[in-house]
Amino acid sequence: MSSTPACSPFTRAVVSSMRKLYPEALADKSFDNTGLLLEAPFEPSRRQKNSVLLAIDLTTAVADEAIRRQDSTIVAYHPIIFRGLKSITLDDTQQRSLLRLAQHGISVYSPHTAVDTVPGGMADWLCDVVTGTFKSDAPKRTLKTCQSKLYSEPTYPHAEFVPTAASANVSQQIPHSRSTIHPSPPASIPEGFESAGAGRLVTFNEPQPLTVLIDHIAGGVGLPGGIPIATPQGKSVNDIKIRTVGMCPGSGSGVLLRGGQIPDLLFTGEMSHHEALAATEKGSVVISLAHSNSERGYLRAVMQNQLLREVSQTWQDERKAALQAIQDNAKQGGAATTSSSEDVYQDASVEVSVSEADRDPYGIMVWRN
Repeated sequence: MSSTPACSPFTRAVVSSMRKLYPEALADKSFDNTGLLLEAPFEPSRRQKNSVLLAIDLTTAVADEAIRRQDSTIVAYHPIIFRGLKSITLDDTQQRSLLRLAQHGISVYSPHTAVDTVPGGMADWLCDVVTGTFKSDAPKRTLKTCQSKLYSEPTYPHAEFVPTAASANVSQQIPHSRSTIHPSPPASIPEGFESAGAGRLVTFNEPQPLTVLIDHIAGGVGLPGGIPIATPQGKSVNDIKIRTVGMCPGSGSGVLLRGGQIPDLLFTGEMSHHEALAATEKGSVVISLAHSNSERGYLRAVMQNQLLREVSQTWQDERKAALQAIQDNAKQGGAATTSSSEDVYQDASVEVSVSEADRDPYGIMVWRN
């Protein structure tokens, strides 16, 4: 009888680490689909590297990148599978990517809203961005040439301009307090994650110039080619002061506009025309960065090193236990372990990288005049 198929031991270490860092219980299961979405069967004789590729969206370009790099696992923030599938065919581009990845032994894990809600997660990273913890010293970029006489080539936030956790300086933070806008249900919160929930509210000790916060946001997320901003009519950005900032990665209106008083500044990835209009009519400012530009910088700024530390420790523990079990089995005269299977646990290497191909669908074409 053949053994039950399973994903690679290293992938299991990655999944275990992700669940420890971003508990799936914190995800919003009312709509979200988080967890191990593609479990590629492991073939010891044709194994991938002990490496993880981080991305916001699992596009064809990201799948190509992972296959070329021979990664074991893709951690894609947005779930590539949101609804039930009635078939898996090559006609659908997303399903084609999943089939190709499974063929190459690459699994896919999606944490999505668990990353949003967890303390120290994406929402708290946005707080750090707006309060000045992450500051970029990147030079201003010159516009690329384009055949259009009126507009530049589309520009996108650049990973090289996203400050990392190593460069973060808490002492530079503008003095403030922060709180969770919509706390997670107490029954779903694991021990140690008590401040989990959707959205964050920053309250500065003293009102801050809007222009300063815009500079913080631009540097923290990688200098996007433009900052979409909605301000109350009749007010100049140079004159606006901000005391409270509500933040939510991705599409934030359901979090930031639900309930009580609207903050002075709503900082998110996406908000509809009418929602932004309603906010500005009440005197608030809205900054929306095109959905995933409010999320992607977190991968390099926080998740990459955080996951590397956790996976390295988890993989070290699992290797030690597996190698000891192999030795004990040999001493007791058990069946010999295949060399290719044992080689898996001899490999102590661990790598976590951020996708170079991953980007938001929307770029900014800047008017040359």
